[in-house]
Amino acid sequence: MPIDAATALAAPPHVRELAWDHKDVQLYHLGIGAGLPATDPRELRYTLESRLHVLPSFATVAGGGPPGVIGALSRPGVDVDLARVLHGGQRLLTHRPVPVRGRASADSRVVAVYDKGTAAVLVLRTDVTDADGPLWTDEAEIFVRGEGGWGGERGPSGRPAPPPDTEPDQVADLPVREDQALLYRLTGDWNPLHADPEFAARAGFGRPVLHGLCTYGSTLKSVVDTLLDGDVTRVREYRTRFAGVVYPGETLRVRMWRPAVPDGGRSVRVAVSAVERDDAPVLADTVVRYA
Repeated sequence: MPIDAATALAAPPHVRELAWDHKDVQLYHLGIGAGLPATDPRELRYTLESRLHVLPSFATVAGGGPPGVIGALSRPGVDVDLARVLHGGQRLLTHRPVPVRGRASADSRVVAVYDKGTAAVLVLRTDVTDADGPLWTDEAEIFVRGEGGWGGERGPSGRPAPPPDTEPDQVADLPVREDQALLYRLTGDWNPLHADPEFAARAGFGRPVLHGLCTYGSTLKSVVDTLLDGDVTRVREYRTRFAGVVYPGETLRVRMWRPAVPDGGRSVRVAVSAVERDDAPVLADTVVRYA
């Protein structure tokens, strides 16, 4: 069996050291579409080293190396074809603002394996700590087509909740550049699905698609810039489900609702769609919780 759930769950954590500086942060910000207009003060906080603020979603690429959705495939008990793998969801919990320069230790382990019948879902959790304590925790849901059916736990429902039926508080349209996937790859995700037309065809797509984590970062930037006064340090949690693909050259429509949370905090509900494909869903069940 390509996925041995018991082996994957019992495997010891994989520990690696992370290091990053302002150049890595700037490259990430450019990769998710920051910097336009180039002289706009609101964009310079993402691109100019003397004013640099770190968007929390940078955590998904900090230190380079493969992202969680790829890293999970090298864990004991997991042996699957990359062409059958899709990124199902992502959750980020920030314990402190991400510094412009840092060194930290990342502890990753598979914490759940679900049997969906026609597919399997792996959940990879990574806890990142530096000399001052916990920095962030992220979880990646990895959907593997054709690897279910062994009779394991099904896990939570994969059906996304519909967005609110009220008018959104804000709407932003984000153009995706034709070369954006090629630029974003330089942050460490070298999956050929995002660059090689032949590999994309083998995976069932008409052409290379944008990285889900690029859309994830672009969306968080839109929320921060629109509803959080550009203050990246206010973000506490950010989660989403990847509901559909994005093709370079399309336009993302980001709709935002801002209800209050009972515990006294605040959150933003977000839905993202592809404008040119009749607003086909791209991100669903998306929430940004902030201070």
